[in-house]
Amino acid sequence: MDLRLLLKLVSKQDLRNFAVGIVVVTGGLALAGLTLYAHEAHESRLAGIAAGLSLVFILLILIFVIPPLAKKASREASQMNLPFEFTLGGSVMLVLVLVVGFSAWNTGNNLLFIVLSVMLAVMTVGFVAGWLALRKLEIRIRFPETIYAQEPFPITLEITNGKRIFPAFSVVAEVRGKERETIENADEIRDAFPAFIAKRLLEAPHTSLTLDHIAYIAPRGTAERRVSHEFAHRGRFKISDFELSTGFPFGFFRHRRRLAANEADILIFPHRSSEIHAIDLASALGSSEPLRKRGAGDDLLFLRDYEAADDIRRIDWKATARTQRITVREFAADTDARVRIVIGGFMAGENMPSLRERLAGKVAVHPEFEAAISSAAAILADLEAAGVEFSISVGEEDLPLANSRSHLFDCLSALALAEIQRSIEPSWLEKRMADTGPNDVIVVLTSAGSGVVAGASEHSRLKTITF
Repeated sequence: MDLRLLLKLVSKQDLRNFAVGIVVVTGGLALAGLTLYAHEAHESRLAGIAAGLSLVFILLILIFVIPPLAKKASREASQMNLPFEFTLGGSVMLVLVLVVGFSAWNTGNNLLFIVLSVMLAVMTVGFVAGWLALRKLEIRIRFPETIYAQEPFPITLEITNGKRIFPAFSVVAEVRGKERETIENADEIRDAFPAFIAKRLLEAPHTSLTLDHIAYIAPRGTAERRVSHEFAHRGRFKISDFELSTGFPFGFFRHRRRLAANEADILIFPHRSSEIHAIDLASALGSSEPLRKRGAGDDLLFLRDYEAADDIRRIDWKATARTQRITVREFAADTDARVRIVIGGFMAGENMPSLRERLAGKVAVHPEFEAAISSAAAILADLEAAGVEFSISVGEEDLPLANSRSHLFDCLSALALAEIQRSIEPSWLEKRMADTGPNDVIVVLTSAGSGVVAGASEHSRLKTITF
């Protein structure tokens, strides 16, 4: 086990919170023991001082110990299928119950016992009411066919309450899933830890997509909502289950109920950038050179004498009058220009997240690469609308030329899952251009330091966009 890698998992703030927590809790327990000893020894003055200091330490625990623990416990509990968890208010209430209970037992004061009974009754009623609110609830969600990053999309949500008598109050609906199976750059953890520890650490955390908060669902009723959501980044969201939760009625507990869902991958297509770098695609597409063979194009190839099988509509009457022989026009075959979009030449930068951030699900963001992906998505949409054949080459994906709605979605799917390469092959562009035709326009989206711009002038049909 690599000790240096293990130290990366612990921050200075964690060590400081640990030290403060140990000191405060130990001091509080010591003072509580001193109070008990002084009470039994009939040292009323010492017992009063120790009890006052104990309350101070309890206040310090409420300020410095409980909030960080509650925050981390809530984050861990969200990854586990627990039926309920204490909220921050519930944690404070639990501490107060323990303090009042200890004080009532220590002093024998009947008023404190009454207060303790009321507090326990409130927590019990709140727990049962929250548990009952989530019983017999069913959820249905419908997503649209296409979703683009940074663009709002509608979600249809239906929650049905199957209870005969009791309504449901304050229900929060969420869909849980994962954006990837493992954390980014997981090799160092596989090499440093045993397999059973590495498997636990490498698993990407679940992320929750909050859909809506529904205040009231009548018995045997259905609440239908149409909500809008927006994904910040392209990629994949793999749905694992649905979660219904409520803090009803007092907010001391957060009850949750997870419902199984049919696993489905939602692809988030790249944001279609409206600020595409200037490129004269129109002139490039309009300058397709005719092939030097007969065909049904619009460019004149040559004139020849009329033959019996020729179409009379192809007779060139001016040439016929000039030469005194029937002459026909022969046209050259031509093909429409096709666009091949190639993305490459980007190198991963130095702004990699720390190990702790990657374990929390954070991934590296490369602005230049993301800008190239967004520009490619916008170009593809324009080419599909114009009826031009297109293809995309990014990473290991190299899709063929075509023009259809389904082919556009295939190309956008490849862009949605594209990742920046760890290393750049010196001849990456030459390999992509090996199978290009004479009428193909190659649009290269690359980094400014890749050197492609310098060689672009040698190829009349090579267009570059640098980022």
